[in-house]
Amino acid sequence: MADITLDRLTKVYDETLAVDNLSLHIDHGEFVVFVGPSGCGKSTALRLIAGLEKVTAGSVALGGRVVNDIEANDRDVAMVFQNYSLYPHMNVAENIGFSLRSRELTAAEMERRVAEAARLLGLENLLDRKPATLSAGQRQRAAIGRAIVRQPQAFLLDEPFSNLDAKLRGLMRAELSRIHQRFGTTTVYVTHDQIEAMSLGDRIVVLSRGRVQQVGSPEELFFAPSNLFVAGFVGSPGMNFAKARLTGNPADRDLVIEVGPFRWALPPDQLLHRPALAGYVGREIVIGLRPSDFAWTPEWRGRDMPGIAVDVIGVELLGTEKHVVFAMPTPEVKHPDFDYTAGGDEDEDMALFRPEHGASVWTARVGPWSKVFGSDIGELTVDLDKAYFFDPDTGQAIHHGSVRPGGAVAPASALVVAPSGS
Repeated sequence: MADITLDRLTKVYDETLAVDNLSLHIDHGEFVVFVGPSGCGKSTALRLIAGLEKVTAGSVALGGRVVNDIEANDRDVAMVFQNYSLYPHMNVAENIGFSLRSRELTAAEMERRVAEAARLLGLENLLDRKPATLSAGQRQRAAIGRAIVRQPQAFLLDEPFSNLDAKLRGLMRAELSRIHQRFGTTTVYVTHDQIEAMSLGDRIVVLSRGRVQQVGSPEELFFAPSNLFVAGFVGSPGMNFAKARLTGNPADRDLVIEVGPFRWALPPDQLLHRPALAGYVGREIVIGLRPSDFAWTPEWRGRDMPGIAVDVIGVELLGTEKHVVFAMPTPEVKHPDFDYTAGGDEDEDMALFRPEHGASVWTARVGPWSKVFGSDIGELTVDLDKAYFFDPDTGQAIHHGSVRPGGAVAPASALVVAPSGS
């Protein structure tokens, strides 16, 4: 296995900048995930590492050797694709062992490697089968087996599980984690699925429009996002945002944040942990609240937390939790993840909170037994101790020195931050 170094890596297609000045070092044996929306440059970056695309500027180094001018076949990396890329006329054993044909190995060694990969992936009873007779999960395991037998310097995986159903994706993630623990091969994995990224990666590289937004552990990205893009992308459902105004007296740690028609006293610890907030008094600021930072008020009754009257648009019961989709009267920063058609016979005051009158659509995650239903008008309680804050002009986060309780320590200086590309 080898380390991988990307130095100011850039790729331009005609006039389209696909990867923009990407610099990253991946250690021996590390599992790094590139994640981001479609078109962010993650697959292009992987193909540049593999040698399937020519570098426009910058360099790729494997094990300390720059490989820009070395062909893909000679880079000693193994790539697993989304579409399996198995030879239909070969059986599973032949597909797994195909890459060994060009190597100076004895027939016994080739057979041993194929058998070991098949055993590791649960394919021992399928070695004589052709790809057409296999399920999607079995085909993908065969494709991974073909990569394993090569014992390469690095594994490169491009959205390998996106064609599988949700349950099978979970099983395959567990298989891949086990394989990485077994071999310890340097691995770069590309996905648009943040659940895959958070569950697999030692470190995650968040990309937008070809630029790195943040590099960090799953805990760092979730608890200390560097900017609005990362905060909105990491977490499901996504973070809710609103433009707000901060007022009060920082000297007394007595601050009030005005969010739409609501005025909430800010917990003193927020200013203690984020002293830069004092500079936003009397100014506009962006507040971010994750869906888990709300409760249907009866559940938190008696706790000293502010409440907001909400007009419920819809409720999704997901077994262990409910997602409450509601209108929030803050039109400036809209929730990106919902399309909806408003309706109903609510009273005139609450009608102003409906989306067609400029309100944003927010999501709260509450307990499965919460007595909340679609088209309800009720109250949610907000945990402001867990609020995030962002500069409205730059989109950069106003950090405190460590992540929230439950996460690892993540000083702001340890985070790789780039201007938001969204």
